[in-house]
Amino acid sequence: MREPMSKMRKNYLVRLVLRSLIFVAFVLLFIFKPEFFSVLEGGRFFTEISPLHLLWVLWMFDMLCQLVPVWKKLPVGSGKLFRGRFRPFKETVNYPALRNHIIAATRAAYKVFFLWVGLLAVIAALYYTRVIGKEILFLISVCFYVCDLICVLIWCPFRLIMKNRCCTTCRIFNWDHLMMMSPMIFMGGFYSVSLILVAVAAFLAWELCILMYPERFWEQSNAALQCCECTDKLCTQYCRKLRK
Repeated sequence: MREPMSKMRKNYLVRLVLRSLIFVAFVLLFIFKPEFFSVLEGGRFFTEISPLHLLWVLWMFDMLCQLVPVWKKLPVGSGKLFRGRFRPFKETVNYPALRNHIIAATRAAYKVFFLWVGLLAVIAALYYTRVIGKEILFLISVCFYVCDLICVLIWCPFRLIMKNRCCTTCRIFNWDHLMMMSPMIFMGGFYSVSLILVAVAAFLAWELCILMYPERFWEQSNAALQCCECTDKLCTQYCRKLRK
């Protein structure tokens, strides 16, 4: 029999639909009401009202949830940096194996990082040659906002590099907002700078916790990350056989 869909996966599917609608809405705004995008300029964030403010608030809230361990609805993969999501095994941790795992995962993460920098270089070239403007940079970030959940729910190209079992064990799970906001790094202005600074803070908190508490990020030292303990069940169909 087919497994019932978890509450977390249902929630994420709803969020994917909403994010897709948000992307479509902003594309339509760009076509029919481009003046709304003026808040991207300098300090106009404080002098004008735009639908872009609503997305700024939503993005800020999402990132703050990754920084403060008070939002209980975070998936385990995103919240595993926090002590409350760590469930140690009774037996002693195999620290040499843990170290080898973290080193291998971090090397794979570097590959993803440099590939992403390459993509940003292409976007930067298009922007500085005036092929695209700030509005398109913003729309690219919104597109990545949608792609983030496609990676979680449908198919993730980064798994080909990371070789992780699923999002719960993913080494770069909380890189998502930094990757989403990164196209806006070229535009300047309060709107983009404020988002990027908080995204960098979330990224640094994640990376520091990996350095200080690596045992929280490995399924052989953190029982909460094992398939048999999974409650989120965000993994795609081709992963579900691993739980049997």
